[in-house]
Amino acid sequence: MNARGEDAGWSWWPAPAKLNLFLHITGRRADGYHELQTVFRLLDWGDRIGLRMREDGQVRRQGEGLAGVAEADDLAVRAARMLKEAANVDKGVDIIVEKHVPAGGGFGGGSSDAATVLVVLNRLWGAGLDENALAALGLRLGADVPVFVRGHNAWAEGVGERLRPITLPQAWYVVVEPGVHVPTPLLFADPDLTRDSPQAKIEDFASGSLVGNVFEPVLRRREPAVEAVLAALSDIGTARLTGSGSGCFVEFDSQAAAEQGRAKLSKELRARVAAGVARSPLLDALEQH
Repeated sequence: MNARGEDAGWSWWPAPAKLNLFLHITGRRADGYHELQTVFRLLDWGDRIGLRMREDGQVRRQGEGLAGVAEADDLAVRAARMLKEAANVDKGVDIIVEKHVPAGGGFGGGSSDAATVLVVLNRLWGAGLDENALAALGLRLGADVPVFVRGHNAWAEGVGERLRPITLPQAWYVVVEPGVHVPTPLLFADPDLTRDSPQAKIEDFASGSLVGNVFEPVLRRREPAVEAVLAALSDIGTARLTGSGSGCFVEFDSQAAAEQGRAKLSKELRARVAAGVARSPLLDALEQH
């Protein structure tokens, strides 16, 4: 929370970014959706959500919002309106989304924004929904929303909604967003996308044998900027792609090593160091509230 916000009736809440430490597609369902396997890693870096209660029942976005996204299409606004309807709440809210996570990078920024709104407003409005109900609402907004609602690193299957908490070692990441955005449907439709990866187990991930992302070769071919960033990052470690976005990262086992790696990169890459966390900063903020 921040004093400026509290004085104006606002409370401020973290919406952490995530990385996919690997991502496979194992098949396609009858409804056209793809079956995935991945590991979600939550980070200490993310957006901030400002919330201010309204008594008139309106849900309104304040500030600029994400460029090119209408208020009615904003995931944070949609999350609030969905919760309001599902729980039959008569109160309203003003919402500010303070963006730090680039859109379209595969870092889950919009999904995390929506999850933070669901979880916090459930508390502030006294809506009374349990975690499973909130996760189910979140899934209607996007496949990545449930992991942010639950707030723990997870092994994920299905479309990403079947989650099992997983304990991950402490790690730091050099993260770079190349600044390009390829719509996810185009990537899923790409003829070169591998859709039949063999079923893996958590033990395979724990052994270190699962690190690939099926979207990486597709994005390397389609987007020279992604190819260039992955090549630059490969000079400091094993470069990987997150999600179906263009975001790239390298994992390190200490903050010092990550900072040293970032220092070797061109300043033009705008690389940042982010720490992996054991659980979402949102859960900590809720406990302190």
